[in-house]
Amino acid sequence: VQLVESGGGLVQPGGSLRLSCAASGFTFSNYDMSWYRQTPGKERELVAGITRGGRSTKYADSVKGRFTISRDDAKNTAYLQMNSLKPEDTAVYYCNAKHTYVGAYNYWGQGTQVTVSS
Repeated sequence: VQLVESGGGLVQPGGSLRLSCAASGFTFSNYDMSWYRQTPGKERELVAGITRGGRSTKYADSVKGRFTISRDDAKNTAYLQMNSLKPEDTAVYYCNAKHTYVGAYNYWGQGTQVTVSS
């Protein structure tokens, strides 16, 4: 099982980034996908989630209207489009896959750094 995030980097305030999470080793379409983020000394927090089939999405209040989560089951990939980035969005972003019905099947990626700074 592998989740590989990509797309992080340094961006100026107001800029955009698109994170990708490429999955392998499990049946991607059976899993709800989420993005979390973490900064030093703080707990990992949920940023956005999308259910299997993309039927529904949810977002942290701090990113509503700026971030969009999506998935492409044909490519076994989840995405996080981040617009109007703010310095407070700076964090390591992690991809998470959790089976819709069997919660024990819960996988994490290694994380990708997003830094928003002028």
